[in-house]
Amino acid sequence: MTPDGSAPPPHDLLVQAVEGMERPLFVLDGDWRLAYVNPAGAAALDRTVEELVGRVFWEAFPETVGGPFEELYRHVRATGEAGSTEAESRRLAAWFRADAFLTAAGLVVTFDDVTQRRRTEAERAAAIVAREQAAAQAAEAAARAETAARHLVLLGDISQAMTATTDVDVAVARFADLVVPLLADWCLVSVVDPDGTRRDVGRAHSDPRMAPAMHRYADLRVRSNRAAAPVPTALASGRPVVLPRVTEDDVRAMVADEESRAALAPLRVSAVATFPLLARGELFGAFTLVNGPERGPHTDAELRTAEIASRRAALALDNARLAGAAQQVAERLQHSLLSPPVQPDRLELAVRYRPATRGISIGGDWYDSFLQPDGDTVLVIGDVTGHDIEAAAAMGQVRTLVRGIAFDRLEEPAGVLRRVDHALVGLAVPTLATALVCRVEQDAGDRAAGLRRLRWSSAGHPDPVLLLPDGTVRDLSAPVGPPLGTGWPGARVDGRAVLPPGSTLLLFTDGLFERRGVPLDDGREQLRRLVSAAAGQPLERLCDDLLAGMLGEGAEDDVALLAVRAHPMAGERPAGTGPEVLPPVPGRPA
Repeated sequence: MTPDGSAPPPHDLLVQAVEGMERPLFVLDGDWRLAYVNPAGAAALDRTVEELVGRVFWEAFPETVGGPFEELYRHVRATGEAGSTEAESRRLAAWFRADAFLTAAGLVVTFDDVTQRRRTEAERAAAIVAREQAAAQAAEAAARAETAARHLVLLGDISQAMTATTDVDVAVARFADLVVPLLADWCLVSVVDPDGTRRDVGRAHSDPRMAPAMHRYADLRVRSNRAAAPVPTALASGRPVVLPRVTEDDVRAMVADEESRAALAPLRVSAVATFPLLARGELFGAFTLVNGPERGPHTDAELRTAEIASRRAALALDNARLAGAAQQVAERLQHSLLSPPVQPDRLELAVRYRPATRGISIGGDWYDSFLQPDGDTVLVIGDVTGHDIEAAAAMGQVRTLVRGIAFDRLEEPAGVLRRVDHALVGLAVPTLATALVCRVEQDAGDRAAGLRRLRWSSAGHPDPVLLLPDGTVRDLSAPVGPPLGTGWPGARVDGRAVLPPGSTLLLFTDGLFERRGVPLDDGREQLRRLVSAAAGQPLERLCDDLLAGMLGEGAEDDVALLAVRAHPMAGERPAGTGPEVLPPVPGRPA
């Protein structure tokens, strides 16, 4: 109320209202002069009311010229539309939010200091960004750790897969299959053979649809590679060759002919990395990792793993070649120790040797056959303990002793085994062996009657089997003595049987019928069934079918087999049997 008690004018009421407002406010007239500033507004602008009222706004606050505040005020005055904005005042080092609207009294602007809010929002945003960055870093670290773990598993798989075979081509094919797609989109592995020939053996593509295109190019690559191509370069230098970006010029420089370039084009080569396969100073080949444009250059982690993989693969190939060489030596040694069987008059002999599926193809199993000076045929089969070169060497000694003593002494099989046993102990041969010695005998009366007689003795060896022409199978049993090498002082005993015309005698080592988890009687019964079913078959086929039926794809133990067919003495001599008249042995009676 006024002093006279009347109501104040409306303008005065408005001034009183805005004077007491906590929110800063000012009014600009049509000439952009500050017509009014409330105390809160003056304080927020770090001025007094008296300093501001009447001044042109742009002169009082030149930092606003051309900025968001000027743009807002002019827009509101020109359109009559209320508006707002936020901007920073560098003079006051603060952020303000301004709301402007047009009235009859002028352009009214209310504003707030939003510095704290902006700071809080900035801090919150920064915290969010920091959390997101931390999460991204953690995810990246986890991805790196997962990649590293997968690469370690890959290296272990390469060593295991490649060392599980001595076949170089198989090992290389496994290598290519393992590195794709972990290290590249596709891969080719080149092998340099001992004669210097280069072959692209290992091939793998992550997309089965592209495999035919890869094979088409791989078939052409060896002859079309220029000297500047990655594989020839890596083979010549012994160092990796990495091309992170392959251009058309690179392809023309590396690939010699248009046919090969056309074969390469569908594969869309973008990046190439080739590593030599080098071990113990010898170069075995190279392997090439290739990426398409989608995958791009190989990462540092992929390249590091690939280099380690190349060394492991090369070592595995070196070991495979060494094992292959040892295998060849072992096979030659084994063949030298297992001589071809004799073929006495109207007797047909067939032999088989099957090494254990795993390990070196040599062991202590052996067979032997020879004629004594009196014309009798001696058959021997045995098994020295062990499955290695040492066992083969010991077998050679035992075989030689049996052969020499049996040929010289003309004793019954039991006597031969007794002398061999004592010789092994007396000569300090450090081995034990089972053996079965048989002698096919025929005196003049037996020959006239068309009969043959069998005498045998066993030193811890499985009983032989006799197949009669009608399919009947008989186990030839006799007392079994201890193995050779024990020096047993007791007597050894011979067994005796008649070999009817057309019958087949089978001597074998225990690897033929012994199986882990299978009772011995069951194994022998299976053997008898297969032998019975083979009645009437040619001897060679009988041996093959018997091994296939008993061993399948692989033998758990070495197997030696000696088969003897007693053809009738009368009639036409069957093919494969020996001469009718035996040659005399010098110094012995015919």
